Amino acid sequence: MGATSRQDFSLEAMLTLSWLALACFPGAVSAALCPDQSPELQPWNPGHDPDHYVHIGRGRALLLAASATVNSIHVSQGGKLVIKDHEEPIVLRARHVLIDDGGELHAGSALCPYQGNFSIVLYGRADEGVQPDPYFGLKYIGVGPGGTLELHGQKKLSWTFLNKTLRPGGMEEGGYFFERSWGHRGVIVHVIDPKSATVVHSDRFDTYRSKKESERLAQYLNAVPAGRILSVAVNDEGSRNLDDAARKAMTRLGSKHFLHLGFRHPWSFLTVKGNPSSSVEDHIEYHGHRGSAAARVSKVFQTEHGEPFNVSSSSEWVQDVEWTEWFDHDRVTHTKGGEKISDLRVAHPGKICNRPIDIQATTADGVNLTTEVVYKKGQDYRFVCYHGGRACQTYRVRFLCGKPVRPKLTVTIDTNVNSTVLTLEDEVRSWKPGDTLVVASTDYSMYQAEEFQVLPCKACAPNQVRVAGKPLYLHIGEEIDGVDMRAEVGLLSRNIVVRGEVEDRCYPYSNHVCNFFDFDTFGGHIKVKDVVGYNSLGHCFFTEDGPEERNTFDHCLGLLVKSGTLLPSDRDSKMCRTITEDSYPGYVPKPRQDCNAVSTFWMANPNNNLINCAAAGSEETGFWFIFHHVPTGPSEGMYPPGYSEHIPLGKFHNNRAHSNYRAGMIIDNGVKTTEASAKDKRPFLSIISARYSPHQDADPLKPREPAIIRHFTAYKNQDHGAWLRGGDVWLDSCRFADNGIGLTLASGGTFPYDEGSKQEIKNSLFVGESGNVGTEMMDNRIWGPGGLDHSGRTLPIGQNFPIRGIQFYDGPVSIQNCTFRKFAALEGRHTSALAFRLNNAWQSCPHNNVTNIAFEDVPITSRVFFGEPGPWFNQLDMDGDKTSLFHDIDGSVSEYPGSYLTKDDNWLVRHPDCINVPDWRGAICSGRYAQMYIQAYKTSNLRMKIIKNEFPGRPLYLEGALTRSTHYQQYQPVVALRKGYTVHWDQTAPAELIIWLINFNKGDWIRVGFCYPRGTTFSILSDVHNRLLKQTSKTGTFMRTFQMDKVQQSFPGRSHYYYYWDEDSGLLFLKLEAHSERERFAFCSVRGCERIKIKALLPKDAGVSDCTASAYPRFAERPVVDVPMPRKLLGAQLKTKDHFLEVKMESSRQRFFHLLSDVAYTEVDGVKRPSTEDGLQVLAVDGHRGHVLSHASFRNVILQGVPWQLLEHIAALPDNSIVLIVSKGRYTSRGPWTRVLESLGADRSLKLKEKMAFVGFKGDFRPTWVTLDTDDHKAKIFQVVPIPVVPSHPGGHEELRFPLSCNQPQSLSSERAFLAPRARPRP
Repeated sequence: MGATSRQDFSLEAMLTLSWLALACFPGAVSAALCPDQSPELQPWNPGHDPDHYVHIGRGRALLLAASATVNSIHVSQGGKLVIKDHEEPIVLRARHVLIDDGGELHAGSALCPYQGNFSIVLYGRADEGVQPDPYFGLKYIGVGPGGTLELHGQKKLSWTFLNKTLRPGGMEEGGYFFERSWGHRGVIVHVIDPKSATVVHSDRFDTYRSKKESERLAQYLNAVPAGRILSVAVNDEGSRNLDDAARKAMTRLGSKHFLHLGFRHPWSFLTVKGNPSSSVEDHIEYHGHRGSAAARVSKVFQTEHGEPFNVSSSSEWVQDVEWTEWFDHDRVTHTKGGEKISDLRVAHPGKICNRPIDIQATTADGVNLTTEVVYKKGQDYRFVCYHGGRACQTYRVRFLCGKPVRPKLTVTIDTNVNSTVLTLEDEVRSWKPGDTLVVASTDYSMYQAEEFQVLPCKACAPNQVRVAGKPLYLHIGEEIDGVDMRAEVGLLSRNIVVRGEVEDRCYPYSNHVCNFFDFDTFGGHIKVKDVVGYNSLGHCFFTEDGPEERNTFDHCLGLLVKSGTLLPSDRDSKMCRTITEDSYPGYVPKPRQDCNAVSTFWMANPNNNLINCAAAGSEETGFWFIFHHVPTGPSEGMYPPGYSEHIPLGKFHNNRAHSNYRAGMIIDNGVKTTEASAKDKRPFLSIISARYSPHQDADPLKPREPAIIRHFTAYKNQDHGAWLRGGDVWLDSCRFADNGIGLTLASGGTFPYDEGSKQEIKNSLFVGESGNVGTEMMDNRIWGPGGLDHSGRTLPIGQNFPIRGIQFYDGPVSIQNCTFRKFAALEGRHTSALAFRLNNAWQSCPHNNVTNIAFEDVPITSRVFFGEPGPWFNQLDMDGDKTSLFHDIDGSVSEYPGSYLTKDDNWLVRHPDCINVPDWRGAICSGRYAQMYIQAYKTSNLRMKIIKNEFPGRPLYLEGALTRSTHYQQYQPVVALRKGYTVHWDQTAPAELIIWLINFNKGDWIRVGFCYPRGTTFSILSDVHNRLLKQTSKTGTFMRTFQMDKVQQSFPGRSHYYYYWDEDSGLLFLKLEAHSERERFAFCSVRGCERIKIKALLPKDAGVSDCTASAYPRFAERPVVDVPMPRKLLGAQLKTKDHFLEVKMESSRQRFFHLLSDVAYTEVDGVKRPSTEDGLQVLAVDGHRGHVLSHASFRNVILQGVPWQLLEHIAALPDNSIVLIVSKGRYTSRGPWTRVLESLGADRSLKLKEKMAFVGFKGDFRPTWVTLDTDDHKAKIFQVVPIPVVPSHPGGHEELRFPLSCNQPQSLSSERAFLAPRARPRP
């Protein structure tokens, strides 16, 4: 990189340098130890002439000793310009400076740093008609071949870390803080030494309780030496037993109100003993128990060293307030007087106060609405809600309620009056008074970065500085929950400065620029190494053309990076839509695809080193590795097409990213390297799709070389900590915290771009919601409850956004030896450690896996979430949403080693013994799985239905992964191997299908029947397609057989196979079998992707190709568990205190030879209890520890009439009991006893059938896992229940009362309105 720019216009206003040494020929050295001391130099004072074109050539060596203005400077042919180092500041103004062909420019040297103040100011407007240099552009310092530029300023630390947390107001940075409330009644006195600003003594006098305390107070005040500062205040009440002696003693000190102090009056007083005129006092009368009242005083004093300190005191009655939860209000009455709050209190008893202080309303997706209190009398509050001037229809509402008042007394000594002491990691003696610092944000908003000016500080340690002012925001200076969240502190002042001179206001040097900025953005551009990049417009540190390789960015800091207008990737959404001159006519911008990419570190080539760098706030992204398919600009032709997409990643070590909007880090996408045209109307350098697959020597035919990311930290990024797409991208020892989504590893939506590659993360930490709660801002949409205690904190996107640690996407992805900490779902927000990409149409690889996962402060209910319809998840009906799956290799997530976790309603992969996990909306299964890609050609809008023959009543509907504008559609179901399936369509079957066998090992097979219209004829062949070489070879043909059994036959070495066309049902049966070996992580075989191509000649006017009715029950198969379920981990094998309780229940009628008999049992953690007689079996389990409490049977005769025995049994169970009920044989399925099920969480409108199994709960809330299954033939529940049972899961716990008692039989036929909604149906 050079200190140059080839761009005409730039968006950077200033760059500050500690040193810069650039030479464009080998072996360049400085002229002397101190360049300005060389005897060959001739004084040069050109004055101020903007028309002076300066050329310093052969034989000229000039010393600039005073400020100057010239048109331009060209140093070449052995010429030299040196800047004199003295106290007088020197400012050199020029339109540009060019150094080449042996020319040199020096200010200081490496061994003799420049001590004065020197500035190069590049001036000029963009609309003056000056022709730009074809390479450097305008307003530049250019170093050409043979040129030398050496700028060596004072050696100052460029940036470091905050080592002690700064809090808003800076109160914890120095001094004394004292606070008391209830239990500390009376008059509280502090005696302060004015020389040292320290408290030398304090005492409390309970003058409410006794007169002796009043006497003691008078004696105490009289004994305080003259000259001491006294802080005296009342907490709670102190007037009842005050005698005249105490009142007069206080009056002599200078008080005017203490003599008449009344009951519970707030009062505060400050004075210097012996100087009554120095007194400050505040007093307020307080009547009643509502609202707040405060008496506050403060005064600035000076220590013996002349340093100011502030003493403040407050005596208050405080009424704390808190917002209620959000209440959905969808039955709006629109009455003339408004909505009654009393009606809402009835609907939500005990949750809304009588007299709310404020009201807020939003739409379901969080848009703020207008509310107005229109009537209040007594407790009859009414309010109205408006949206766009009209009455709201459906909305969410919450109320601000006051808590009971409490007393509060505070005394504060602030030794940093309007200043703050920063404690830093490194020694900062090089930072001097007058220097400007910036402290980075440690919250989601980068705009919480704050500038401070350094002040003198005699008492500061070498790693401390005093700065003017107080922080407005929280800036973390410590490790929190295992993640280093310390704010970066950067030095913005340098004694050598290169900057672009700008106009006072924006002027339209290019179209639209003044639509976005009210200031001049034509500032000059310089690319350098090792600087603090701050408050930039457009990318901060960037490699622009694509061939820039082997550069090292070490210890670089960039923050407050904003969108600019220059490049499409610089632009925000508004700019992207407005600036279209560089596009082809008819272009319709898609900002989130084409633009919106401004980044702190913009790497156009992966082969660069980033070490110890920090991206501390960008409007989009911290680190973005983007790919130029071919080089652009002057670098055009420097590498072959595709080089940058395959070159291995350089060293990426110990970097950090936070306070970015889109992501801390991205590896993905490319830039458009062709001009806008009718074929592609997007502007040059727009964002486009690209895939990264690193290989040795950038050759895709050579071995893969993984991109290694080590010790990366990402926190407080609103959307993603990191989004990394590619071939082999591996992370090791990384830290993620407080991101909307910690990490997404992506490969390809249809196929991995780099066959055989994988993404992995190991030895890393993920924190959901850390102890860094942030600072509450005016926009309450990003402030809400969170964390384990549900207290207030800043949130990444919205109050209901589902925070996730890692989300599975594409694959194969491996997660090894990682710890997840503080992921806890709460009402309305589905937080989870592991989850899946939302609204996903793409494939989900069955080889995604986890191993050795640890959870800390993560409820077992929040480990995984598969999603459910609702906010952010939408309808959860896209193909990838339905087929999500991953492998729990060691059971560290599910407690079932070797299991697969899947969505609970995906019956393509389920079998009868799968265990439901209602809290996860998932199931734990076992099996062998692969994928079948079905490509339907000459159509793109078919809906496919695929049915597993073992479960014909549980079809899976797929819409296809591709957009409807393509000429084909692709469906990507995950399937259980060695099973039979049928495929159907919602329109006429496609005439051409290609079926790809994905993740099939040699010998793996499935049998599939494809639905076609009667009269169809077929041509079917198999081939192998090598995607890398784009070569296809035919491997066989399919011949028709009239015997179904022949389809299953395999003939090794033969090139023909059989298909069976069952015209009666309309099903074409094929056995899809893999015949070649597959590498471990490859989707296809070592020979290529094995495929079957079907070409069908369809009859004219064929109808819908849905053969379900004719296929079943004819081709239905008995469900078989091919791979037995693994044993659940128990006892010492479990790593956390909370765990799953395995519950199995079944009620069925089974045939033994010619006999039918009823069978029923309950099984808890492997202990099976068969039912021995007809009726009900009731098993109760302690919801705290998972121990069985009782086991009882109730015969059918007991259930008839009033079931006293059953009622007494249930009533006697302790709260927080899990209650399992299963029927056997004939039992009374109707009658009063069914109210027991309702009281335990079942639907009050339940209708039982001949067989019944039920998992219920006795307690004051309703868990998600309450389940009822009832059927005429078989009722079965296999599921887990979290132990201990706690009311913490979002949306799944509703208020539940248990009213049944043997002493209140009337409850059987009276009120049931308070019962919980119906139990969750069994999938």
